[in-house]
Amino acid sequence: MPPHFLLVDPTHYDVSYTINPWMNPDAWSSDPKAYHARAWEGFDQLVAALQKAGAKTTVEPGRPGVPDMVFPANAGIVFDGRVLPARFASNERKGEEPWLHDIFSRLVGEGVLREIVALPDGINQEGAGDCLWDRTRGFAWVGYGQRSDEASVPVIAETFDIPVEPLRLITPRFYHLDTCFHVLPQGEVLFYPLAFAPETVARIEAIVPPEKRIVATDEDARHFSVNAVAFEDQVIMAQPPKALAARLAERGYTVTGVPLGPYILSGGGAYCMTLRLDNRTR
Repeated sequence: MPPHFLLVDPTHYDVSYTINPWMNPDAWSSDPKAYHARAWEGFDQLVAALQKAGAKTTVEPGRPGVPDMVFPANAGIVFDGRVLPARFASNERKGEEPWLHDIFSRLVGEGVLREIVALPDGINQEGAGDCLWDRTRGFAWVGYGQRSDEASVPVIAETFDIPVEPLRLITPRFYHLDTCFHVLPQGEVLFYPLAFAPETVARIEAIVPPEKRIVATDEDARHFSVNAVAFEDQVIMAQPPKALAARLAERGYTVTGVPLGPYILSGGGAYCMTLRLDNRTR
């Protein structure tokens, strides 16, 4: 079966507030019509790239007043047909929660998903952006320390009955794990060490052998190239630096760059704009 991704279109997307250091409402407001047109162009190219690579896509319409719904990686965690919907830390994104619950409920009704499981009260967890399945090693890498609470780590393990490896994020620039850490299909880990506490970097290095580590540069991180979608031998990301594309090509991956500048202006890239619905842990 092809991988299946959920996306939300940018009908109501803009950059009108600041909840991370990348967000630049002033730049957006300088020419909102042009930025919105470019956002649609990038979105359409992302969908086309996913489909060309063999993926199935489900596109939901955006809703007014919640521009960051275009980043459904934060909507929830999906493993084995179960979904754990997100609870957002920032007030600006809490309005997405009922819309996302409606989407998940419909997907359950259609048989795409099988069950919705609620987070315990008082715990924030911002979806698959802070929970990446590692098929090679058989566990999930779980980010915490910025948007998602450390208390969410054991909840994820219990909800999905899976091993987890917690990773502490230490800077607001890398507020979700997917902005600085990515597991490639052949088991390589592409990561930006400066986003993590030193003891966390040591833990990553203890688990991932040197030949499987790809250390992202400042330029790679700035281009949101770590925030990639990858399956089989395909890697789809915001336009990557040539050196990173070459490093991935040397390992046998076909790299597709997509113009996602308007989304980077809000602190998101290709992974942020997708939620994989068919992840299997068994």
